[in-house]
Amino acid sequence: MDNIFLAALLGLLEGLTEFIPVSSTGHLLLAGHFLGFDSPGNTFEVVIQLGAVLALISLYAVKLTGLALRARTDPAALRALMSLLIAFLPAVFIGLLAHDFIKTVLFESPMLIAVMLIVGGVILLVIDRIAPPPVHFDAMELPLRKALIVGFCQCLAMVPGVSRSGATIVGALMLGVEKRAAAEFSFLLSLPTMGAAVAYDLFKSRDLLDFSAVADIAVGFAVAFLTAIIVVRSVLGFIGKHGYAVFGWWRITVGTLALIGLWAGA
Repeated sequence: MDNIFLAALLGLLEGLTEFIPVSSTGHLLLAGHFLGFDSPGNTFEVVIQLGAVLALISLYAVKLTGLALRARTDPAALRALMSLLIAFLPAVFIGLLAHDFIKTVLFESPMLIAVMLIVGGVILLVIDRIAPPPVHFDAMELPLRKALIVGFCQCLAMVPGVSRSGATIVGALMLGVEKRAAAEFSFLLSLPTMGAAVAYDLFKSRDLLDFSAVADIAVGFAVAFLTAIIVVRSVLGFIGKHGYAVFGWWRITVGTLALIGLWAGA
């Protein structure tokens, strides 16, 4: 990749979409398809995703460190960390088993991505209206059984276009988690999930990684990092006031435009 502007654009897309329920992977893959972008070993995509992960770590480091320090003496802190660990485990097992199939088959299907964006958008619009009244208002107080269910929901996002945050948020909403708390639990769950996914991708693709376009990669990483910080800081308040409908329409619009482009032979 030798285009700084394109690197910045893709970094912006990653940071903007990683932590909202619209599928950052789906957006990046569709953008790569229509812009003719190809990164050997997916080096660029993996590195800019790491930028988004580090942005979230920087924002939640104090909270998570405090929980870890209190966990030995505070049952509530230990339970909060356990809920995240339990929710993370399904992705570990299913991800390891299905990794090669996901990377070689599903990731090469722009049509599938577009369809899943639309389907996920419709589901978000419906769930935003019919979700049961919330009974859990704190992301750190989710019962372990419900955390595990959310973890299995997260595995649906291994299909590009589904959205990791979208799957976990929808699952949490249907389990009676308040909208803002559902988003925050999704944020926190993304730390071990995305961290492990990025590390595993780097390991699996270590012989294919290409860092020759260092300037472009650095720009994409920096833009993704800064954009993700802005999004995470602002999106919880937005969701608390407006819910998830706007993200549903976003998905439907992008998916529809992608289908039109694919049908037109783009």
